[in-house]
Amino acid sequence: MDVGTLVARSMRRYRDRIAVEGPEGSMTYGEIGSRIFQLARALKNLGLAEGDRVLDLQSNQNTYIETDLGISSAGLCRVALNYRLHPTDWVRITKDCGAKTLILDAKFWDDAAPVRELVDTIIVIKGDHPGAHNYENFLSKQSSEPLLLAVNPDALVSLNYSSGTTGNPKGAIRTHRNRLASLGNIVTDIFGRTLNENDCWVHAGPVTHTSGLFVLPFFTFGAKQIVQAKFEPEALVEAIQHRGANATALVPTMVARLLAMEDMNREKMANLKMLGYAGAPMPADQIRQCYDRITPHMVQYYGLVEAIPPVTVLSARDHERGLLEDPEILTSAGNPCTTVEIRIVDENGNDVPQGEIGEVITRGDHVMRGYYGAAGSDPTVTKAVRDGWLHTGDLGRLDPDNRLFLVDRKGDMIISGGYNIYPREIEEVIAEVDDVLEVAVMGVHDQEWGQRVVAMVTLKPSASAAGDHLVNKVLDHCKSRMATYKKPKEVLIVDSFPLNSTGKIAKKVLKQQLEARNPK
Repeated sequence: MDVGTLVARSMRRYRDRIAVEGPEGSMTYGEIGSRIFQLARALKNLGLAEGDRVLDLQSNQNTYIETDLGISSAGLCRVALNYRLHPTDWVRITKDCGAKTLILDAKFWDDAAPVRELVDTIIVIKGDHPGAHNYENFLSKQSSEPLLLAVNPDALVSLNYSSGTTGNPKGAIRTHRNRLASLGNIVTDIFGRTLNENDCWVHAGPVTHTSGLFVLPFFTFGAKQIVQAKFEPEALVEAIQHRGANATALVPTMVARLLAMEDMNREKMANLKMLGYAGAPMPADQIRQCYDRITPHMVQYYGLVEAIPPVTVLSARDHERGLLEDPEILTSAGNPCTTVEIRIVDENGNDVPQGEIGEVITRGDHVMRGYYGAAGSDPTVTKAVRDGWLHTGDLGRLDPDNRLFLVDRKGDMIISGGYNIYPREIEEVIAEVDDVLEVAVMGVHDQEWGQRVVAMVTLKPSASAAGDHLVNKVLDHCKSRMATYKKPKEVLIVDSFPLNSTGKIAKKVLKQQLEARNPK
């Protein structure tokens, strides 16, 4: 099975249903399916061969669904350029993947100038430029009949590049098999049922990130998708109240913006049947607020660029149990999905005793085929997959119910005075302080201890404490909840955090700033 076969099936089976609503209006399955296969045929007519890379640079709009499914249906490999990255990152990715074809929104024309110089063919959405194909004209001359190519399940479907927070972006090879594995795990483990015409997904955040995982599942089962140009809490609420949206996925910073709405309540969000969150851990206090004021139907899922999500799922029932019976459950990433294997191993690859901390490794059809380009020839990187097991670089433990508890990234672990300290553990404690909105904990160089723990926090608009009083409040709370060696040696209050392209706090940037302030 491949993506194009699923798209053709839905195009015919659900021809008259609304498939997509977005800034450009709405389209039925018949209409968007026709455009998907017109794009696929047009790309093939350029002389592109199976597996050739096609760059795709656009923000949230209807055409994102078309290019996502159209490039795959042509048996080609899509390389989505996150519009939030810097153009130098786009150039680095373009050179690494060797793409010769670029589809881009006209609004990125100028910024993408250095990328345009590296490709042979440019297709422009919503624009006309000399030497480039107009997207609509590019499609119009083609037949809309499905291309039934019977693509090998292990053929490239996309190259997904890491955000580059730990070095240059690395291109993970995802296959049709990987994407279909994600589809199955979404339906089985996130929703626990087959999707149908009454389901409606709203792409509230960037489709290049976690929301894009849900494009194919919702298309496969004839459900509707609403594409919003950018995340706006009011627009999301309106889609849920009045446009039939009943499912979405957010990162914790988006949830915080919803909770900041004074009139937010469950009644407004009554139609919401699944609120997924991923990308970063959400503090227990924020989970409780979300449960009380937004929806009880929360689902957390964990995954990686190298292991297409979901890998584990913390179900809505687990959230309820965590809030009503066992708070520790809320700090878990959940149980492995139905077709996913997980182990916790030591430095030698041996399983550690249950409950002990080690590296999380995983095996299954969700695991990438390997790295492409420069990373694919780097022996220190290619060792990430050994004997079919992906070594994630995440540290964690398993409880008796086989729930995964993520402790931290191996590279983020702080070693101070010979002790191993995990920033996430400290962040969860500091997040309990009423006035704290967000927190980031890092280790910085220290002459005496090797590294010392530094916490940086932003404050809620309603914060009653600030300055030295807030710092003391945080330190006193840490003292009451953790060993002395884990306590931050310094607490800094900042106005905001820099974010990377996926909406996570850019700890690498923060650490560089701290190290520059305190050179070795």
